[in-house]
Amino acid sequence: MHRAPLYLFAWMTVLLCSAASAQAPAPTAAPKASAVGQCLPAQAAFLVATLRGAVNTNLNWHSDELQCDGSIRPDGTGLRISVAGPLPAAADGTPRRLRFVFGIDTAANGPALPTNLTVIIEGEGLLFATRGDARCTTDRLQRDAGGINGRLEVRGFCTGPALTLDGNQRLLVSTFDFSARLSQE
Repeated sequence: MHRAPLYLFAWMTVLLCSAASAQAPAPTAAPKASAVGQCLPAQAAFLVATLRGAVNTNLNWHSDELQCDGSIRPDGTGLRISVAGPLPAAADGTPRRLRFVFGIDTAANGPALPTNLTVIIEGEGLLFATRGDARCTTDRLQRDAGGINGRLEVRGFCTGPALTLDGNQRLLVSTFDFSARLSQE
């Protein structure tokens, strides 16, 4: 399997988010209209997840709080899906966002699809990665009739934590269930 494109995508996301944070002051609230426009219409997008470790929370995000997008990997062997939403503000009042980047191996045989997961806490420069697809599994992947440029529903779980690059912090995403947009690009 080729994991380099997913890692490159995750690093580019971190660099772009860091550059954007350095160039412009963080908004006090994310504009809801653009978040909906970047995900799915008619309240169709959601993410429900259980996180333990560096972040302890049960997420239940819906269309008005989400940014999401997905595409087929360049080599055609899987999907890359990004879903982002709000976290409570930092102690100093700074807004924070949490971004998930799922790399799902659709070339695998059977109903359990190996999944690579990267989680980024935007505004804090924290990146957690499973560093491969052995710790997380997608056990349901359903595309709407439109396939490309349509809705994608995913459910899965992780049995091992994602780690910071230095290995000092852990984040276990024990369950995830989301609906996002899949585009051709």
